[in-house]
Amino acid sequence: MRPLIAGNWKMHGTLREAATLAEGVRAGADGLKAELLVCPPFPYIHGVAAAMLGQPVAVGGQDCHLVVKGAHTGDVAAPMLRDCGATYVILGHSERRADHDETDAVVKAKAVTAIAHDLIPIVCVGETLAQREAGEAEAVVRAQIAGSLPDGFAAAGGVVAYEPVWAIGTGKTPTEADIAAIHAALRAAVGPATRLLYGGSVKPGNAAAILGLPNVDGALVGGASLVPDDFLAIARAAG
Repeated sequence: MRPLIAGNWKMHGTLREAATLAEGVRAGADGLKAELLVCPPFPYIHGVAAAMLGQPVAVGGQDCHLVVKGAHTGDVAAPMLRDCGATYVILGHSERRADHDETDAVVKAKAVTAIAHDLIPIVCVGETLAQREAGEAEAVVRAQIAGSLPDGFAAAGGVVAYEPVWAIGTGKTPTEADIAAIHAALRAAVGPATRLLYGGSVKPGNAAAILGLPNVDGALVGGASLVPDDFLAIARAAG
């Protein structure tokens, strides 16, 4: 299974900074074993997709609405993302689940819509620190998988990203044994055909160890994806 290294730029950057970041990634993309994906803020998707034409770097959105059009001020539809050059979309990120009250059912509905419009969904799951300390981490992610993945997810190339909520942007990471245990549980839940990414303070210094673990098929990278050299170093660590 080809590793996937996905960069989630979140709500960062200006138009000029997005262009510079895209060029930096583009310049180092050739010859990598891993598939590269960058997910810019919505206003920059078309420009970044244009910059990546002819290069082995895919572009994705950071969310989409569960319907394809209508009176939904401030939202973005899956066909719009596809029209702008996106081929992937991140769904159910913990920041969306927390800040926008997104439930598993909403994430599942969005995944259905994404697949119907030729976007590959990357569905995020992960536990809070309180849930981990209570010994509930595996149960939480299994429940999120059961509630968030629609029928046909694997056949559509759907991807699952495990991001422990307490590790995102904190510089903290679970132990390698903890990551391996969750990914084993995820593999049992989704089967052999679905790529499983790890996310949560992935950086060049820990990437090789994380990406070398069983059932880790890539990484969803936050802060380090905003520095081309760091993002490419993580990709090179995939083999």
